Amino acid sequence: MKQVRPKKNLGQHFLTDLSIAKRIADTVDVPYSDLPVLEVGPGMGVMTQYLVQKPRPLKVVEIDRESVAYLNENFPKLRENILGADFLRMDLREVFDGQQFVLTGNYPYDISSQIFFKMLDNRDLIPCCTGMIQHEVAVRMAAKPGNKQYGILSVLIQAWYNVEYLFTVEPSVFNPPPKVQSAVIRMVRNEVQQLGCDEQLFKRIVKTVFNQRRKMLRVSLKQLLSNEAIATLTANLSSDTSGLSLSLRPEQLTIAQFVELTNAIDALCADTNN
Repeated sequence: MKQVRPKKNLGQHFLTDLSIAKRIADTVDVPYSDLPVLEVGPGMGVMTQYLVQKPRPLKVVEIDRESVAYLNENFPKLRENILGADFLRMDLREVFDGQQFVLTGNYPYDISSQIFFKMLDNRDLIPCCTGMIQHEVAVRMAAKPGNKQYGILSVLIQAWYNVEYLFTVEPSVFNPPPKVQSAVIRMVRNEVQQLGCDEQLFKRIVKTVFNQRRKMLRVSLKQLLSNEAIATLTANLSSDTSGLSLSLRPEQLTIAQFVELTNAIDALCADTNN
């Protein structure tokens, strides 16, 4: 069968360097070497050929029909486990009958954030996620407080996962070459089972303040709170021992401080409604 033509509308950039493909495939072995693996967007199977050699269950999900046909022809032993579907629309509990699995892939740049938000929604199923994404996104995901790259993705993912930036991949090893560098990352579930706050409010606050990341919290939080509430919150935090203050900018807050801020706002709103 002829080679699959990369499709721009699907964000396809096929990896052509086999040594890098093997390096990415091997990232699934740490720290979970026995769990099943789900590969997203295998394309022509450049990573699949190494994943299928591992002594563990493997399934691949591919939205491109041409790629699915190619995989069926070239990986006959995997045929029953080639899923022609949209990963973002899948019920992940049905993939391995509710069993935990490692997620991996050469993720399309334009939907990588959506993939990771779905991972977060299914974090009880996915104790580890590895793969290749746009370098800029990988840097943001791994950034620590105080770094200008630290943002929404950093906080929401690091609340539940330890993020490791593994290595950089140059554009020249893809067909067609992307206009940016790529990077390989690994995310492993941390020990947090409950954030200790209202998770939906936590996400809302994180997104709200980072949408005005250069402004102090007392300014950006006006999108959620009245001036009177801001004044009350400032007073309530005046004796705070963790260093949390509304004069800080969002990139200066640790995840623990975002949790504390969420609880403070939640309590303030509860008092206002009573």
